[in-house]
Amino acid sequence: MAFLLQHMLGDKLKNMTGGSNEGEENVDGKETAASKGMSREEFEEYQKQLIEEKITRDKEFATKKAERANLRVQLRDKYRIPQSAQDDATVQMAGDDLDVPEELAKMVEEDEEQEEMNDSFMGKLQNMDVDFDSIKAKAQSTMTEVKQAAEDKCVMM
Repeated sequence: MAFLLQHMLGDKLKNMTGGSNEGEENVDGKETAASKGMSREEFEEYQKQLIEEKITRDKEFATKKAERANLRVQLRDKYRIPQSAQDDATVQMAGDDLDVPEELAKMVEEDEEQEEMNDSFMGKLQNMDVDFDSIKAKAQSTMTEVKQAAEDKCVMM
């Protein structure tokens, strides 16, 4: 019962009597040196350390995010999927500090080399599934037919 009364009326009574919030959070909801049980210098150092840790975490998060975006860009290149402007922007913001998995880089490079080979004339010749013996036989039979037709016409004249 006392807890309930203190909870309901406690803050109002403190404000009326001029009670302070020492040892608790500031009126703005911010922590104070006294609330943490530290001296002012220790508290400032603590705050600086928190800010530095937050900056480090944010930097690592941005790097990981850019690496994932770079991975998506590489996969889109490999499988010829339309690019995403958001991924491109993320990769550009990160710069050249990104790590691409070695296996993926090798796969993309091999695919590019294979495409270059297939696009060349020799590559097209190698990929053709043509039986040159059958083509040669067909050409010879056509030539003999043409010769026969020419001889037949010449004899009749």
